[in-house]
Order: sequence, then C-alpha cells, then structure tokens
Amino acid sequence: METTLVKKNLFINGKWIETKTYKPLYAPFSGEQIAEIPEGNVEDVDNAIIAAEGARTVLRKMPAYQRASILEKIASLMEERSEEAARIIALEASKPITTARGEVARTIQTYKFAAEEAKRIEGKTIPLDAAPGGENRLAYTVREPIGVVAAITPFNFPMNLVAHKVGPAIAAGNPVILKPANQTPLSAFFLAELIEAAGLPAGGFNIVTGKGSVIGEAFVTDDRVKAVTFTGSPEVGTGIRNKAGLKKVTLELGSNSGVIVDEDVDLDKIISRAVQGAFAFQGQVCISLQRIYVHEAIYDTFVQKFIAETKKLVVGNPLDENTDVAAMISGQDLGRSLDWIQEAVNAGAEVAFGGKPEGNVLTPTVLLEAASDVNVSCQEVFAPIVIINRITSIDEGITLMNNSRYGLQAGIYTKDIDSGLDAADRLEVGGVLINDIPTFRVDHMPYGGVKESGTGREGLKYAIEEMTEMKLVIINRN
Repeated sequence: METTLVKKNLFINGKWIETKTYKPLYAPFSGEQIAEIPEGNVEDVDNAIIAAEGARTVLRKMPAYQRASILEKIASLMEERSEEAARIIALEASKPITTARGEVARTIQTYKFAAEEAKRIEGKTIPLDAAPGGENRLAYTVREPIGVVAAITPFNFPMNLVAHKVGPAIAAGNPVILKPANQTPLSAFFLAELIEAAGLPAGGFNIVTGKGSVIGEAFVTDDRVKAVTFTGSPEVGTGIRNKAGLKKVTLELGSNSGVIVDEDVDLDKIISRAVQGAFAFQGQVCISLQRIYVHEAIYDTFVQKFIAETKKLVVGNPLDENTDVAAMISGQDLGRSLDWIQEAVNAGAEVAFGGKPEGNVLTPTVLLEAASDVNVSCQEVFAPIVIINRITSIDEGITLMNNSRYGLQAGIYTKDIDSGLDAADRLEVGGVLINDIPTFRVDHMPYGGVKESGTGREGLKYAIEEMTEMKLVIINRN
C-alpha cells in the first residue's frame, strides 16, 4: 500500500465517475504520492444532488428493518476488511496504526449503533384534553426523513466521523452526499465500496471531492439540500450557518479542552490517561487534552510524573506497530505549531519537554505556565502540545477553563463529589467528565458543544433527531 499509486473517481448514483482534473495525494509522513484524487466541480455537485433526490422516495419508503440491515452489512463488511481500513487511515492521515485500528473498531460500532437506532425512530402521543377544546381528540407525532443531507468531514477521524454523519442519515431514510477532507479521501472511497456491496439503492450515498470553497458552497446554497452536517473550523462553520438559510445545520467546530486536577487525587492513576489524552494522534483530536490546571499542592509532582510518562512515547512511522506519535497532517500545521510554541516562550512559558521538529513530526511538547492570552492557551492547537499551569483552587481552575471561546468538553479529577458536581454545574461546555479527561467519547452518547464549539449534537440517536422533521397528526373523534 505504501508504494502502489491509485487513481480514484467520484461516486455518484452508484457509479464511479471520472472528472476532468485530478490532484496528487501525498502521505504526510513520507511525503510520497499515494493517489490521484478527482477534483469535482459545481456540475458534479448538481449531478450528485439529482442522484440523491432520485433516491429520496425509495429511502423514505424503505422499511426500518431494511435500512438497519444495510447498516449492519456495512459494519460486517468493514469488520472483514478492518486491517485494510486501518492501513488506509495510517497512510493518508499519518495516524499510528494501532490508533487507526481503534478508529476502525469504533467505526464498526458506530454503524451497528446506527442500525439499532434505525429501528427506534419513535413519536409520542399528546394528551390534547389537557386543554379546553381538546376533548376526544387523538394526537401523535412521527419523525420523517428530512431529505438530502450534505456531510462535510475533517481529516482527523476519516472513517468514524464520516460514520457519524452517513450512519444516521441512512438510518433516518435520507440520501447523503459526502465531501471528505482533501487529505483523507481514500477512507471515503473505501466506504463507498462497502456501501455499494451492502445494497444501498443508487443515489443513496454519493461522494464529491474537490475544493471546499467550491463543493461546500454549492451544498450550502442549494435549496434541494435540506440539511448540512459539518465538522471543522469555527470560521468555516460560521460561514456555512450564515449561508444556509432555513436548512438544518449541525456544526462541530473544535475546542481547547482542559482538565482540572484537585490536590486530593492519586496521580499514579491519572498520569498515563492524561498523557494519552494530550498526545493521541498528535493531539489532532477535537477533544484532545490541551490545558491542564493542577492544584499547587501537587503541581511539581504532577509535572515530574507527566514528563516521565511522555518520554516513553515512541515517535516514528505510522505504519510501525510501536509508534505512538507520527507526522502532523501537513507541513503548514507543523510550522504554525512551532510558531505558537515560540510565542508562548516569548510570553514567559517554559518548554519542559519536546517542542522540536523531527522531519514532519513535532515531538510531544509540554509547556509550563503559559499565559492565558497566547495561542496555545486560547486557540485550538490541534498538535501534540499541552500546557500545565498551577492553580490555587478548583474555583480558579473553573474560571480559567471558562475563559475560552470554545466549550466542547472538560474534565475534573477530585475525590470531593461536591467539587465535581459544582464544576459540572459551572463549566461552560457541552460535556463534563468527572474523574476523567475530556478526551473521552463513546459513539452513542450525545456529543457537541456550546459557544464556538458548535450547534446541535452528534451520537446516533441525537444525530437522527437533527436529520428528521417532526410531524403532528390529530384525529378528531367528536
């Protein structure tokens, strides 16, 4: 797989479609060309929407058990080809192979959850006689497919974050058009093969690759597209929301997640977990542990143990079984990260470990006492960089945590349940983890944030709600 150059085509209406232009795709770690990727245009988007519209009625009328069966088949086929899937992720995203296998395992689970939720799309009965004039009337609600769903996905989980959009769309009976990240389209084309084999009707799933400014713009402004689900930067997400009109829009836009460590915790139980949260997949995770606020009573010990654990990480080729940290997704991101480290140092932070480039890899970086207004503190770093700052109290930690434009997930370690529940009440985030890092997600839980971390929720049941419309039915029995 490392040396075989592949040429891919768009997937529209159940067919592989050639385009006029193709772009080379390079492996982030080695720099070698691994594929030629089609460069779609507005006409291709139009054809994909026409195909999706054509499949809309078929999917809408398809019984829930059939939609569930297709999703179960996708999961089964992926399980059969799981090692191939993991190697695709490792190659195109530079995700360490063991981590990539974990993503594939989660992706399989996500499609299984989607299959289960396809059978549980329920309505409610409404007691109209609770109001005068409502006597002897039967009312109930149903949830109906919304229509064509456009999914725009990022590079960091090229199979599982795609599954979190494609899975609930199919479960709800919606056709979907996918625009994968430019760096990780091979995972999407792999999925198309599985969906084709699973028997989803032609037009039910389509892929258009190309420039986001072209493909995404066409999705967002076309009235035939009824919902847009996007994971990416706040800037792009805000632009989508501003242009989407009355479409439903689900946005997962990132974070600078942190954890508060109280003075009473057993550090030996949490250090390895914190290191994993900070540096898994080079920190390129929406809920990566970026900020750690440690009580002053245990601060020095925490830093010592954290650095000792970080030193155990192996930097290298993502296809090597022993690798923990590999190349960042691009040289541009590597350069930005080095600039942000230097900015923090200029503002008084100490580089306690790492901070150096090794080829396209940034060594795991630990910064101490970084100022709250430097980029590594207040922006989403999306790199193997973590800051560890001293606090005098949990209250100070909550204040620092909330001093952010983001609010996705946050964690607190404490033996005091009152402190944990107080933090859960006061932290301005979509999810609070008590006695865990914020870098936790299982695929059926509600997932999303507040402030500039986005709108709406993912997690199969909750995503299906975003991709369906509620209809009220009333029967007058008078």
